[in-house]
Amino acid sequence: MSLIYPSYIPSIANYIIFVQNKNIVFEMHDNYQKQTLRNRCYIYGANGQLGLHIPVHYSQLNRQQTREIRIDNSTNWKSIHWKSIESAYRTSPFFEFYEDDLAPLFKKPVLKLQDFNIQILNTIAELIALETPITTSSVFDKHTQLQDMRHLANCKKEPSYNFDTYHQVFEGNHGHIENLSILDLLFNEGPNTLNYLQNQTLES
Repeated sequence: MSLIYPSYIPSIANYIIFVQNKNIVFEMHDNYQKQTLRNRCYIYGANGQLGLHIPVHYSQLNRQQTREIRIDNSTNWKSIHWKSIESAYRTSPFFEFYEDDLAPLFKKPVLKLQDFNIQILNTIAELIALETPITTSSVFDKHTQLQDMRHLANCKKEPSYNFDTYHQVFEGNHGHIENLSILDLLFNEGPNTLNYLQNQTLES
């Protein structure tokens, strides 16, 4: 059983944990931290790795739990994110196969970051036929007895995982980029996504 953050369109490493565990527990009582994958993800754009960042209302004066963080909808960030995803993956083998399931997520209004992240996680779980039971934490436990994978939400100093390579749309220009958002794997590998995740290891 692993403890992990429900981050924004999680990375392949996150999904390896989701797929290869008997149970997953989402951390719901952490204090929000800036510059993490809680509100950002990375895709493969025409110019290489591209970060998509959800703007949020956050004050450092008072500690806020992630589940309390509200999205800043003063800009049309959802439209920008979807256009970026569409531009990056329109020519990938399986974009059109999944487009109708994912596009609505970027059109519906949503107020809280964690709610939006879980909406996306639930949708992708259905698309890849992920059946791992997922529960939520009841308290924050810094020294949990579960397999602690909360560090996967960090953006800095990510290790090299040596995952199996797969075809990426722009790899001819920038080479293979590892451990991007699950969307990169999904749009390029389609129905093989679950099988791919089952056969990877997080050992660096």
